[in-house]
Amino acid sequence: MLEAQLLKYCLAKPGAWQDEPWEGDIVAKVGDKIFAFLGSTSIGLKCGPNREEADELVRIYPDDVSPSAYIGRYGWNVIQLGGAVSDDELRELVDQSYDAIVSKLPKSKRPDC
Repeated sequence: MLEAQLLKYCLAKPGAWQDEPWEGDIVAKVGDKIFAFLGSTSIGLKCGPNREEADELVRIYPDDVSPSAYIGRYGWNVIQLGGAVSDDELRELVDQSYDAIVSKLPKSKRPDC
């Protein structure tokens, strides 16, 4: 999946919006929380509530998935685009990351899904 397609998919989620909190780093947010870090060759997603669960994806795709720097201990992974992770699975991972972040938002800030 190409970066532009992935960004479009992320932004199609209810309440999602694009931000650039650091120059040159595009993210997709819902409410005031990031659910996807979009790079030209990879995407960072919340892949589990903790490192142990997120490591399952690392075990399955050791060449294409790795723990995120700084926030990996919180269940975030970096997934290489165009690798072994299929487009369908990538969309599922985006959905899961989005849902995990929405569930942590206060009810007043959750989008109407």
